Amino acid sequence: MTRSAVITGIGVTAPNGLGTEAYWSATLDGRSGLAPIERFDPSGYPVRVAGEVTEFTARDHVPGRLIPQTDNWTHLGLTAAAWALEDAVADPQTFPEYDMAVVTASSSGGTEFGQREIERLWSKGPRWVGAYQSIAWFYAATTGQISIRHGMRGPCGVICAEQAGALDAAGQARQLVQQGTRLVVTGGTDASLCPYGLTAQYANGRLSESADPGGAYLPFDAAAAGYVPGEGGAMLVVEDAAEARARSAPRLYGTIAGYAATFDPRPGSSREPGLRRAIELALTDAGLAPEAIGVVFADAAGVPELDRQEAAAISAVFGPAGVPVTAPKTMTGRLNAGGAALDVAAALLAMRDGVIPPTVGVTELAPGCDIDLVRDAPREAPLGAALVLARGYGGFNAAIVLTATD
Repeated sequence: MTRSAVITGIGVTAPNGLGTEAYWSATLDGRSGLAPIERFDPSGYPVRVAGEVTEFTARDHVPGRLIPQTDNWTHLGLTAAAWALEDAVADPQTFPEYDMAVVTASSSGGTEFGQREIERLWSKGPRWVGAYQSIAWFYAATTGQISIRHGMRGPCGVICAEQAGALDAAGQARQLVQQGTRLVVTGGTDASLCPYGLTAQYANGRLSESADPGGAYLPFDAAAAGYVPGEGGAMLVVEDAAEARARSAPRLYGTIAGYAATFDPRPGSSREPGLRRAIELALTDAGLAPEAIGVVFADAAGVPELDRQEAAAISAVFGPAGVPVTAPKTMTGRLNAGGAALDVAAALLAMRDGVIPPTVGVTELAPGCDIDLVRDAPREAPLGAALVLARGYGGFNAAIVLTATD
C-alpha cells in the first residue's frame, strides 16, 4: 500500500501570534504584526517597517546552554518544532531514532549572530570572535539543533530556495514518509531583521520603503510597491496516515497530496514564468482537477509585475476569479524560509475550521489581477483541498496541494 503523508502537528512563531492558536485567532481577526522596526534604530535605512516576533524571549523556550551557541532564527525554529511535536503528541523517545528525520528550509541563515561576531572581529580583533560563529550562521544549523535536541538521527537536510524553500522541504518530507520514515519534522523559520540582514534583503530591489504599517505591503493592489520583511515561521510534524492513526494521534490536519517545483527561464526570455507549470504539476501529482481546490494561498510578492504574473498563472489554471485567493502574510510580512511553512499551517487550519483567512489592506485590485481575493474579513467555506504557492528570489517556484483528512 502507498504510504500517505499527513500533518499531525503544527508549531507557529509569527509576528502576529506566538503559538498556533494565537496566530490563527489574530489572523482571522485581521490583526497585523507589521510595525515600525524596534530591534535596532532603522532611521538610517530605507526600510522602516517589518514583522517582528516581539513576544518571543529565547530563554523561556530554549535550553539555556543553546542560546549563546545559536541565532534567533534557530531559537524560533527549535521552539516551533517542540510545539509541533507537542501538538502531535509525538514523544521522540517512543520512536526509533533512525526512523525520525528533519528537513527544514533556510534563506539567510544566522545573520544576526554573524553580524555580532563580525562587529567583534573588526572592533576588537579575532580573539573576540566566538567558536560558535562557525556553525551558528550555517543554513543547516536549525535542522541540526532540532535533530540533536530530539534524538532524530534519520535523514536530515536543509533546502535553500528563499520563500519557496519550505514547500520544497515539505515535499521532501512527504517523500521520506512514503519511503518508510516514521516521523519527519519539516518547515522553516527566518530571522534576518538586523542591519546586516536587512541590507542584504534590500539588495533584491523588492522591499517596500513605506513607513506606514497599514499600507506598506499591498499585494495585488493598484498601490503595491514592494513587500515588508518579517521573521518567524512554522514547523510541522509529518507521518504516515495509517501509522498516525495506529498510535492514536489526536488529529490529522491534512494530507500532502501533491507537490511540484519549477524554475523560471532566464531574464529576458520569451518563455513564461514557471509558476503555472508548478500548479499544473502539483494538481496532477495530487490527482485532482482545478475545481477540487477550495482556496489558493498566494505567494503575494507585492511587486506589481510579479503580482500580475501570479494572478495570470492562477487565472490560467482556474479561470478569471475562478477560485478564492488569499494572502494572510499581509499581516506578517514575507518571512523568506518561514513564509511558505506559515502558509501551509494557515491552509491546514483553514480546512480544519472551514474558513478562509483575509488579505488585509488591499482596497483596489491592480489591472491584470483578475482574481477572487478574499479581503478584509474571513470567508466561510467548506474546504476539501487547498493549494499553497511560493516563489523564491532567483527563479524558484513551488506548489503544494493539501487535502482534508477524516
